[in-house]
Amino acid sequence: MIRKVTGAALAAAGLAALLAGCSHPPMPAPVTHRISPTAMVEAIRAARANDKSVLEITPLRDPNVNGFLDGAHADENAGKYQDALAKVDKALKLSPNSPDILQFRAEIEVLLKDFPAADADARRSWVLGSKVGGLCASNWQTVLEIAQSKNDQAGVQTARKARDACTEPPQPSF
Repeated sequence: MIRKVTGAALAAAGLAALLAGCSHPPMPAPVTHRISPTAMVEAIRAARANDKSVLEITPLRDPNVNGFLDGAHADENAGKYQDALAKVDKALKLSPNSPDILQFRAEIEVLLKDFPAADADARRSWVLGSKVGGLCASNWQTVLEIAQSKNDQAGVQTARKARDACTEPPQPSF
């Protein structure tokens, strides 16, 4: 059986073909740089170690806090990041406003690829901590590493500027 194609049907088919030809391909997913979390944490810790512009003072703390942190470091070294995070959380319950513990937590969260939590903890550590020195530099290096992983160039520039502001210029010698 042969059907007659009407002008309206032909026009509709032509319009559909024309519109299909004008459609855009789907947008690609945002580019995420494949930086290993371990390399990110190494860069974060290097920022702290390389900043010798101020004298850093280690606070006295509850021996239980130190015990939890020692356990967390051991778990981290063994690759047990979830266990390390649990121990850091226990330390934070005993010392909730400790900037260095918050930064350590941010580093473990980077290893767990929980970048939003790591960013939030690094920023909170900065708010509670010194605005100069190694801890400050590691706070902002954390933010920088996360911004780089998301290819957020504006975030990278902002974090780099903030990190560089953590270094005190050398005092003139007389």
